[in-house]
Amino acid sequence: MIKEITLGEARVATLLACKLYTSHTVNELEKEMELLIEDDNAAILLAYHSNEAIGFAQCQLRVDYVEGTDSSPVGYLEGIYVLENYRNSGVARELVKECERWAKRKGCLEFASDCELGNEQSLAMHLRLGFTEANRIICFRKDI
Repeated sequence: MIKEITLGEARVATLLACKLYTSHTVNELEKEMELLIEDDNAAILLAYHSNEAIGFAQCQLRVDYVEGTDSSPVGYLEGIYVLENYRNSGVARELVKECERWAKRKGCLEFASDCELGNEQSLAMHLRLGFTEANRIICFRKDI
């Protein structure tokens, strides 16, 4: 079962998010999760199996330019995580489908995502889920 979370489920989603965003603390992620739950332009979804949360997805609307797209806003998969024992069983596919439905309800014509250049597992998942590669970039920054 896939469902959009409520504030009462923020902690459950946060514990899964910690497995993906390992450089953040539980408290940081929980605060962000609570803000996203209240944001009409974002959705946090949980996948359940026998009342156990086994995966989450975060999607948002992006109104800035999204690489490879022609419309705005664009639904954007900001993050997805499925517990290892449930991978390759269709959970990620169902989470992404629900994110796409959410984006369509918000008026989006396109749905996009990204992954780090070296993340071959994420690249393979995106391709299996019907995404096409739009571009490869390296981002730069400097202090001023």
